[in-house]
Amino acid sequence: MAGDRFLSPKEAGELVSILHREYKDAKYYLNFKTPIDLVVGAILSAQTLDAVVNRETPKIFAKYKTAKDYANADVDELAKLCGSISFSGNKAKNIVNTMKIIQEKYSGKVPNRMEDLVELPGIGRKTANTILINAYGIVAGIPVDTWVIKLSYRLGLSRQKDPEKIEQDLMNVVDKKYWHNWAYVMKAHGRAICKAVPACSRCPVNKICPKNGVTKQL
Repeated sequence: MAGDRFLSPKEAGELVSILHREYKDAKYYLNFKTPIDLVVGAILSAQTLDAVVNRETPKIFAKYKTAKDYANADVDELAKLCGSISFSGNKAKNIVNTMKIIQEKYSGKVPNRMEDLVELPGIGRKTANTILINAYGIVAGIPVDTWVIKLSYRLGLSRQKDPEKIEQDLMNVVDKKYWHNWAYVMKAHGRAICKAVPACSRCPVNKICPKNGVTKQL
């Protein structure tokens, strides 16, 4: 878009540092206890509010504990347990098929390599990053969800629209020590300040942010 401005590496570094300080307690938003739980929750979370997923998963986690449990599950029964989660049928099918692979190929243990995770049904690079970070503490990249896509452009961190290209841009301007929770910082900032009509007047990065695409602000 004409008039869009994108931050220099120095400006981007300052913006990232400020936002990380502002939302230093931001963390992953789905409830889970095991890597198996995390895989299931992450698959269910696509195009679904995290509050809805967190409301429905306790009964799922109570019934299914291991990869073998899910691999042997009836897809329709699992879909019914998903309650109000969107696309529950497809997601249940992906969960069962993913767990069959985890059980057969990885002896029931969630793999800890990006190249293995992205081969599983229902798991793309964003979800794989999420699993690696939150299950194993392995930081191979930055999860790029809807908030990250939206705010990376608005804040002048990336002009790309493709999630993988946005991730590459972010990996170039976000210090690696922030990669593990950058997606959650963006989500927290989006919910608190940078909404559809952003509250720029009380934003901690108001003076740095180019406000790309913003036509109205508070």
